[in-house]
Amino acid sequence: MSKLICRDLGVVDYSDTWEKMKELTQTRDKSVADEIWLLQHPQIFTQGQAGKAEHLLAPGNIPVVQVDRGGQVTYHGPGQLIAYVMVDLKRAKIGVRDLVTLLENSVVNTLKQNDIDAYPKKDAPGVYVNENKIASLGLRVRRGCSFHGLALNVDMDLSPFDRINPCGYQGLQMVDMKHLNNNVMFSHVVVQLAHQLAELLGHPSPAIQQGWN
Repeated sequence: MSKLICRDLGVVDYSDTWEKMKELTQTRDKSVADEIWLLQHPQIFTQGQAGKAEHLLAPGNIPVVQVDRGGQVTYHGPGQLIAYVMVDLKRAKIGVRDLVTLLENSVVNTLKQNDIDAYPKKDAPGVYVNENKIASLGLRVRRGCSFHGLALNVDMDLSPFDRINPCGYQGLQMVDMKHLNNNVMFSHVVVQLAHQLAELLGHPSPAIQQGWN
């Protein structure tokens, strides 16, 4: 079985992290372990490859970055847990659709552990609670390997989502875990999501490293 490395990176700059993802994906070979990076970003809007400017309503003082993932515009900020998933899909014997399902299921299972009932939608990637979106997905595949991943709203200021049409959907309401279960703790969710992702990728009980080393 191939190795999996899970990293808890805390709060890190978006552009620096994006560059590290691209570098890992571009330089890796079959001997390189898959990685999951769990982190938060300072406030930023990211616009996907096919992103339409009309969905960016009033960014104000929050930076906007054009990126190479799929999907439309979304928001990242403190209190949102991001999981970037760098997986050699061929080695893992899964396709892109399989990986999307795996990411969605990992969130659904994590939310269930926190007494929150959630579900994915066939026509709109992500995870929803009572038709409100709680997690967004955006992936890129290069050289047969994935990067980017998912963003789970845990305990955050949701108001910046009002400045965009989230994921290109006008009027879509966002929600976070804390509004649904006041007992949610961010640090616990980091561990829960890491274990769900690793288990679904065939690596139960992963060790979680702090930082890049």
